[in-house]
Amino acid sequence: MAATLNIDKLDLQIINEMMRNAEISYADLGKKLFVSGGTIHVRMKKLHEMGVVKGTKLQVDLKMIGYDVIAFIGIYLEKSSLYDTVAKELKKIPEITRINYTTGNYSIFAEVVCKDIEQLRRVLHDELQKVKGIERTETIISLEEEFTRSINVAPAD
Repeated sequence: MAATLNIDKLDLQIINEMMRNAEISYADLGKKLFVSGGTIHVRMKKLHEMGVVKGTKLQVDLKMIGYDVIAFIGIYLEKSSLYDTVAKELKKIPEITRINYTTGNYSIFAEVVCKDIEQLRRVLHDELQKVKGIERTETIISLEEEFTRSINVAPAD
């Protein structure tokens, strides 16, 4: 895939460093990788245009601002061919932060972030139950998130 998109070692190093710290300036990143800040800027622009880089995200400790419930919902579909339709409807539910089309028991595995159990109940009962094509769901509540991280994409030296 990398060859098809014309991604080289420097591109992978830039991606890797930016995943670790998206706040680093292009000038500082250039110094770290022994190229100019302008080169970093051009490479980042190319990576955005190719769709490899899709913006930047602010990482927030959601519990500190009142979002105390993270749950995972295994969704069984009536037919797997309904995935696209159901996924489109799930995108409309703001508490759902991620969905994955999966193998195994569930057709879809969704992550949901809520302020409290009452909000989760509302999402499950009032929102998900109305989505046509969902046969049933199983909800798993996260008790604690130990860590989240990106993978290392930089090539070995």
